[in-house]
Amino acid sequence: MTNNKIDQHILRILERDGRITNTQLAEQVGLSPSACLRRVQELERSGYILGYRAILNRGKLGSAITIFVMVGLSGHLKKDSKAFERAMEAAPEVRECHNITGSVEYLLRVEVADLESYKAFHTDRLGTVPQVASITSHICLDSPKDLRK
Repeated sequence: MTNNKIDQHILRILERDGRITNTQLAEQVGLSPSACLRRVQELERSGYILGYRAILNRGKLGSAITIFVMVGLSGHLKKDSKAFERAMEAAPEVRECHNITGSVEYLLRVEVADLESYKAFHTDRLGTVPQVASITSHICLDSPKDLRK
């Protein structure tokens, strides 16, 4: 992590609003626009800023339900993990796939239109992956804190 307080302030602002103009950003952190732009470019070059993205309204796009799915694998070899990860990469319903510690190997964030769509994903996609030994689903009721928004 950068130890520079101005850089940290820039990162916090950009994380909250990646579309802020350089002039507005410079004003908020107390720099000239040219100095601010140089700092942002250096943060990008050095890998502190990986990119910028649009935050989409998933509900308007047909993904009204979020389900967190814990998946246990039947095998614990690298080839089992890689095969499972490839299958999840190909599944458009899977928005995030995390390899975790604990009683299962993976935590997925799945977004679907409705429970019928989730049942189809659960049965026809996740349930057909040979490496899957267990599936535990948790339907998200609300997300009072979600930094992706």
